[in-house]
Amino acid sequence: MKDEENHTGDAYSAGYGEGYRYGGCQAVLQRVSPAGWPRMNLRVLYVPQGFEAIDEGVKEALTELTDQCIVASPETMVQEAERYRPDLVLVMNSLHVFPADHPQQMERIRSMGIRTAVWFVDDPYFTDDTVALARSYDVIFTHEIECVSLYRSIGCAEVHHLPLAANPRLFRPVPAKPEHRYDVCFVGNAFWNRVDLFERLSSFLQNRRVLIAGWHWERMPHFQELSPWIRQGWLPPEETVSYYNAAKIVLNIHRPTEAGQDNRNGRNLSGGSINPRTYEIAGCGAFQITDVRDELTSYYRPGYDIETFHNAEELESKISYYLEHEDERRLMAWRSLWTTRHAHTYTNRIGRLLEAAMRN
Repeated sequence: MKDEENHTGDAYSAGYGEGYRYGGCQAVLQRVSPAGWPRMNLRVLYVPQGFEAIDEGVKEALTELTDQCIVASPETMVQEAERYRPDLVLVMNSLHVFPADHPQQMERIRSMGIRTAVWFVDDPYFTDDTVALARSYDVIFTHEIECVSLYRSIGCAEVHHLPLAANPRLFRPVPAKPEHRYDVCFVGNAFWNRVDLFERLSSFLQNRRVLIAGWHWERMPHFQELSPWIRQGWLPPEETVSYYNAAKIVLNIHRPTEAGQDNRNGRNLSGGSINPRTYEIAGCGAFQITDVRDELTSYYRPGYDIETFHNAEELESKISYYLEHEDERRLMAWRSLWTTRHAHTYTNRIGRLLEAAMRN
């Protein structure tokens, strides 16, 4: 009977806490003012790469901010440009799934008098490839501030830094379900810096409820021992949102930039800009602890709407602290939600992109 009473009490406490968290998120959203970007008299042809979380946000923002958004595949973009004669062709990233003759495709589109732009969102990790593609466009946007000078140095006349964002329709507060509740959650692939960090944390995290989801975690030296934590493979964005909302602490660990570490970055350009995961976690109203990139403080305030760490020892200390201080976690998460919805959505980014791309 006593065990049943304890279980009932724990369930009640968890339910009450979740209701308070989610209700607070809804109150925050009610206080966020609309973006206020004007609709532009433009027809835009958008060519996605297949990054669902990014592409959907961009398409929705283009639909909101322009007279017409046409979506084309990398294979059909020339034919669609000929058919619709858009004011702008916007290409997402131009890597991985694009055909080998993509530069020639872009030259054909430019020869029609159509303005072209690309948004590189994998910088600096594939700059060996992007420098060969950049001159095929009229306007270059890069999410990585360290790469602006790179594209200018190879003769690109119009180069703009445009940070990433969160898609508010997808990355949003949702009610947390018991099966998604973890003390510590990380969603991402097993780049070597992440492997090393979780190896260092393994003893500390042993008695906690932990989820690590992504590819290649068999790289961990103690993979078999830690396998109960690990969900191998791709996690759909909708499911990722559920885990972010339900976790007490969501970790964000940027990938390394060095050449040879799963990267094509022969110039060894550093990374100063924050990844899309930063905005997406915050957009869920989740509490986040992230490693530090130089540009982080341009968008969030450590200790106010985001928490940071510099090494494994500091991360251990902060995990311990925040697991015991729910009110502080909740307040910081609500602030991060407000910051993100106020300033870091794709409506904001695409509004800036269209203004810059069509300035001439």
